[in-house]
Amino acid sequence: MQHTVETSAQYNLRLRDWFLGAQMLFVAFGALVLVPLLTGLDPNVALFTAGLGTLIFQAVTRGRIPVFLASSFAFLPPIMYGVKTWGIPGTMCGLAAAGVLYILLSILIRIKGSDVVKRVLPAVVTGPVIMVIGLILAPVAVNMAMGKTGDGSAVLFPESTAMTVGFLALATTVLVSILGRGVLRLIPILCGIAVGYVASLFFGIVDFTTVAEAKWIEIPRFVAPEWNLQAVLYIVPIAIAPAIEHFGDVIAIGEVTERDYLKDPGIQNTMLGDGLATSVASMLGGPPNTTYSEVTGAVALTRVFNPAIMTWAALSAVLLAFVGKLGAFLQTIPSPVMGGIMLLLFGAIMVVGLNTLVKSGENLTESRNLTIVALILIFGIGGMSFSAGEFTLQGIGLAGILGVLLNLFLPKTREA
Repeated sequence: MQHTVETSAQYNLRLRDWFLGAQMLFVAFGALVLVPLLTGLDPNVALFTAGLGTLIFQAVTRGRIPVFLASSFAFLPPIMYGVKTWGIPGTMCGLAAAGVLYILLSILIRIKGSDVVKRVLPAVVTGPVIMVIGLILAPVAVNMAMGKTGDGSAVLFPESTAMTVGFLALATTVLVSILGRGVLRLIPILCGIAVGYVASLFFGIVDFTTVAEAKWIEIPRFVAPEWNLQAVLYIVPIAIAPAIEHFGDVIAIGEVTERDYLKDPGIQNTMLGDGLATSVASMLGGPPNTTYSEVTGAVALTRVFNPAIMTWAALSAVLLAFVGKLGAFLQTIPSPVMGGIMLLLFGAIMVVGLNTLVKSGENLTESRNLTIVALILIFGIGGMSFSAGEFTLQGIGLAGILGVLLNLFLPKTREA
């Protein structure tokens, strides 16, 4: 009899853990599917690789940290450019290499300590690189919000209809992020998509053909990478900024749970877990993984610090990935809805970079700092490119490498 009571209690506990895990996935869902929907990747693959990536991260960090890994916004520009230039397989090669960079950084940290990364990649480099990531995508957001394709080459919806739908999605996202309470405050993107979608239904710009044709249970459309050196050279430098952000994410969840994850399981292991998760995701055709601040906020709100909750969130994501009609439904979201939210999202990425500079306390008018920041911004936003034979480096990638080299080789300004 005693055994039966204990089994029932354990079952109830598992059921409660699953519910909490599903709630964490719900919090991450809007941002998770936004990246594949904007870049032309399969949202079901993104769900699968988010779940798998979280499980890999947990295995590497010995299940110590309550975090969920999913699609990274920092890689939006290179994925968009890469898919258009080299196709999805070639782009996946570059993204897998970005994961390898994280793995190499984890080895460097293990040997030299975490301070070496801060010396090579200080805020004066990472801040403007993050700003470029946001600013370079501004025209894409504006075009989509106005009913055009991302490059503005074709009109998909009437401008007045598109802007009404887009600004309703934008206004909802802004208001929920400012005025929302509880869990609602953690899902502004999801709320914005929902309101924009309802408005799209009212205007009759939603096509359900793909949903009707999709199967209920379907294997996600996995895509294997193809070797492409240009994609590697273009994308890897962009991974510099997310690598530094990883430190902030680990510190943030540590402050919530009142534990020092930089020491246990160690930043070298969290970076390794992130890198492996990103590379594995890219091997399957999914976007790179990163720790989600929305989920960190949910952990702070619910005060549930058990990392096993994220296991249930990850397993839920993997299972949902095989629901074919879910992916088809997500792909019916009209581009003006996404464009409206992107107006805020890309601006927010730029502000994160600006905040990185401000918090560093560096004097940006000092000659050395001014040179580094100015050239990163102008090279990145202006689209500067460098070619030598088949080798080409441009945009954010060129700006990132330039920033690292300037920081390493420019002499320190002499004190008066």
